[in-house]
Amino acid sequence: MNILISGASGLIGSHLVSYLTQQGHQVFKLFRGNGMSDTPYHWQPDVGKIQFDNSIQLDAVINLCGVNIGECKWSEKRKKALIDSRVESTHLLSQFISKLATPPKVFINASAIGYYGNSGSKEVDESSPPGNNFLTEIVSQWEQAAQPAIDAGIRTVFIRSGVVLATEDGALAKMLLPFKLGLGGRVGSGKQYMSWIALEDEIRAIEFILQQPDISGPINLCSPCAVTNNEFSQTLAKVLNRPAIFPLPEFIVRLIFGEMGELLLLEGCNVKPKKLTDLGFEFTYPILKDALIQQID
Repeated sequence: MNILISGASGLIGSHLVSYLTQQGHQVFKLFRGNGMSDTPYHWQPDVGKIQFDNSIQLDAVINLCGVNIGECKWSEKRKKALIDSRVESTHLLSQFISKLATPPKVFINASAIGYYGNSGSKEVDESSPPGNNFLTEIVSQWEQAAQPAIDAGIRTVFIRSGVVLATEDGALAKMLLPFKLGLGGRVGSGKQYMSWIALEDEIRAIEFILQQPDISGPINLCSPCAVTNNEFSQTLAKVLNRPAIFPLPEFIVRLIFGEMGELLLLEGCNVKPKKLTDLGFEFTYPILKDALIQQID
C-alpha cells in the first residue's frame, strides 16, 4: 500500500513509519513547510495549504497531528490551540483527499478515549455516549472535522487511543524518574481508571485497521485490561523494584495543573476495545506488568 502519514515524527508516527515500511508498505511523510525540498508532500495546516505529487496514487492516509495535550497547564489560549491544531489539520487533510481524482480507500484519524469523559469504574465501549467535559469537546470537534472524507465515501476510522506506554515519551516516560527514585505513588484517591495500550499493540492495531475493510467510525485502541491508578502505580513500582509510598494529593494536582490535572490525572475511564476484540485482534501485551517489563527491560 502507498500510505501518507502526518505527524510522522511523533512517538506513534515514527514507530508506525518504521513498522509499516518493514511490512512492505510504501510510506510517505507529510512534512510541514512551504514545499521547497524535494519530498512529495508538504502542508501548512494553519494557513490551509497542502502541496502534493499527484502522480502518486495513495491507498491510505493516516493523520496523527495534534498539539501535546499534557505538555503544559491549560490557559484559554492553550485550550484553543489544542482544539485548533486537531480540527484544522483534520479538516484540511480530509477535504484534500476527498477532492482527489482517485481518493484513498481509507482515512485513519487520531482521536482519544477522552470522548467518554469520566466514566468512573463503569465500562464503556464504542457504542457508549459522549462524556461532558473539555476532553469530550476536543474529541467531538476533532472527529467532526473529518466529515468531508466521510461524505466522499472514504472509509474513515477514528482511533480513540488510551495512554500509550513508551519510555521515550508520554505519560510513562514522565513517571519513570520519580518511581526509579522511590518517590512514586498513586495520584489522588488512586481509584480512577487508566485505559492504556502498549506502543507495539498501538502500531499493530493501526495496521490491522488498514487491512480490515469493514472497520469504520470510532475504534478504541487500548488494552482490554484497564487498571486503576493505584494498580498502575503499584505495578510500575514492582517492575522497577521500588516502593510506591508517596501519593500525590488531589489538592496539589489541582494547584499545580489546574483543569488539565483534574481531567487527565484525577478522572479516568474504563474503556474496552470491543471492536478490536470482536474482529479477532490479539494483543501482544494485554497485561500491564508484561507491557511495562517489555518497555523498561
